[in-house]
Amino acid sequence: MATDWLGSIVSINCGESLGVYQGRVSAVDQVSQTISLTRPFHNGVKCLVPEVTFRAGDITELKILEIPGPGESRQCGDLQQAEMGIPGVGCQVGPSQNGTGKVLKKPISSSAPQNIPRRTDMKNQDIIISPQQQCSKSYMDRHVETLTQSKGFRRRHNSWSSSSRHPNQVTPKKSGLKNGQMKSKDDECFGDDIDEIPDTDFDFEGNLALFDKAAVFEEIETYERRSGTRSRGTPNEKPARYRHDENVLESEPIVYRRIVVPQNANKEFCTDSGLVVPSVSYELHKKLLSVAEKHGLTLERRLEMTGVCASQMALSLLGGPNRLNPKNVHQRPTVALLCGPHVKGAQGISCGRHLSNHDVHVILFLPNFVKMLESITNELNLFSKTQGQQVSSVKDLPDTPVDLVINCLDCHENAFLRDQPWYKAVVDWANQNRAPVLSIDPPINEMEQGIDAKWSLALGLPLPLGERAGRVYLCDIGIPQKVFQEVGINYHSPFGCKFVIPLHST
Repeated sequence: MATDWLGSIVSINCGESLGVYQGRVSAVDQVSQTISLTRPFHNGVKCLVPEVTFRAGDITELKILEIPGPGESRQCGDLQQAEMGIPGVGCQVGPSQNGTGKVLKKPISSSAPQNIPRRTDMKNQDIIISPQQQCSKSYMDRHVETLTQSKGFRRRHNSWSSSSRHPNQVTPKKSGLKNGQMKSKDDECFGDDIDEIPDTDFDFEGNLALFDKAAVFEEIETYERRSGTRSRGTPNEKPARYRHDENVLESEPIVYRRIVVPQNANKEFCTDSGLVVPSVSYELHKKLLSVAEKHGLTLERRLEMTGVCASQMALSLLGGPNRLNPKNVHQRPTVALLCGPHVKGAQGISCGRHLSNHDVHVILFLPNFVKMLESITNELNLFSKTQGQQVSSVKDLPDTPVDLVINCLDCHENAFLRDQPWYKAVVDWANQNRAPVLSIDPPINEMEQGIDAKWSLALGLPLPLGERAGRVYLCDIGIPQKVFQEVGINYHSPFGCKFVIPLHST
């Protein structure tokens, strides 16, 4: 009775310690309760020994994979059909002293074998399964049931997959022998049965749609998160990228209104960063300068700071380093500085001194008065030590256009100066010269401005300037924060790393 099972292909599960063996039954001994397999495979890898014998006590489960019929060949080549779907990472097997094969402990996959039609010329070929193929094959087995249920997928398509040598399939070792004779090259190439060629096209798109890619990535991510391995990410994840001017660390929310004045501002401006800068009335601005002077920010300091900031802005408007460099000494820019006999004029003279120190040709216009303010006298004394030119008549101003006109004629209080002949003559000259005009601390009333400005420079906090003031810039003249608080202004500096910043109307 036991001889009836000789030649059958069986799968023997010996538990977790020995693993799973497959092979063809070569001997069954009922007396010693042993069974022998020839040409065995252990966990999907061909063993190095030709035969392995098992005792009945070592066998936990025995499955018959194939029973040979009458007249069929009982060679080990038939084992290919059973072994194609058995995954596992194998190791070498050697016989022990009692003849029982021993292997390393390996996990057993519960995936069902995949039946792939064998070719007629592969019966005498050896089967080689690499470890890389076996690792990826367990992944394929999880989706074999889905693929076999797809529309248009039939068993004969597996013969096409076998001929295309998918990396997850076995690779036969070509021996070139058939029936003991060398096969011809034509038979190797064109020896397949024409009935096994699929007569319909394989539905790639339909089968690909059955593959749940998102679920597979989620499964991988869950496994890596539980095992503590590094996550490779999913296609939807994008690493955070920062520009060179962005902060990597999280910070507090930005407050854009950080300057609050005690009265409702008639006009508001904003910086390039979006900070709101409200305008103040002339009375509040005058009080602010008075309190600052009481705390030590004297008029001389304020004039010096205003002259520095105004000269920096003028140098940028003149071209900056592209215009002012040693290679362009023959193209020195010319600036016409128009000043009146008041504090605003003293600010302009201070600006002219700094411009002249930076190799700018400065022509200073200041009308003759019997008695000048002390601040103007001090600034003129310093200006006379530079290469700048001082004139008191409109006739001495250049007839040709200049590079820049700096307007310091108007002030907030002495309105009677606008009725003087010299004032009207200078205004006419500036309007006819057609040079761009920069106004330093212009008055609020647009009717008091005889010259339309392209740029205006405000001090500390801006006044509600009109459209004739052009584009408004704000300069820092060094007023401390507690001075602002003393006059009722909640102040936080909007200048950042600069002393002169542009303002935009809101």
